[in-house]
Amino acid sequence: MIYLYKPPKLLKKLYPNFIWESTVNKILITFDDSPNTGTTESILKVLEQNSIKALFFCVGKNVEKSPSLAKELISSGHMIGNHTYSHKKITSINIRKTNQEIVDCNRVFNDHLAIQPKYFRPPYGRFDPRIQKLMRKNNLINVMWSLITFDYKNDLNIVKFAVKNYLRENSIVVFHDNVKSKEIITDSINYLVEQSSVQGFEIGDPTECLK
Repeated sequence: MIYLYKPPKLLKKLYPNFIWESTVNKILITFDDSPNTGTTESILKVLEQNSIKALFFCVGKNVEKSPSLAKELISSGHMIGNHTYSHKKITSINIRKTNQEIVDCNRVFNDHLAIQPKYFRPPYGRFDPRIQKLMRKNNLINVMWSLITFDYKNDLNIVKFAVKNYLRENSIVVFHDNVKSKEIITDSINYLVEQSSVQGFEIGDPTECLK
């Protein structure tokens, strides 16, 4: 059951250049699919209340749709990463189209936010060996995770089970900034904060956790 929540050791050995865990003994909180009107605002509020800085993997189309929300992520002290332009499953498209998804997302970041992202995460966590070449080509680092919360299933009990049983001091935790997790996302974050405290773990910020 553990590999439902964290990647198998063999996969991490096959892709040693990817970041799978926080590089310090602090938890890194990440969000996929940002920005999204209706969830991003709630997430930002609860993170501010808990003095947490997070890493948001943004979809290019979403940034084009809600540039003000993307700018608010940055102005609030959070980091953003490339999550492709249109959130396609890159294992189902050829390498040229995959590269274009990455390039187009970077272009949107540059045009709307005047930044060049350093980190990437593939949609749905799906990738194959081709992605290593594309990371080098686009000067990006692939950041995966060591704990997926399944918050997109919209069941807080599932999130609580994942966090309570599999949270570690160096976990990279993935939540989702989208409509699927809308009803439980603030409670999910608060529960992770609570469990971190109970277990004696510390939550770090992206800069220190990925150094």
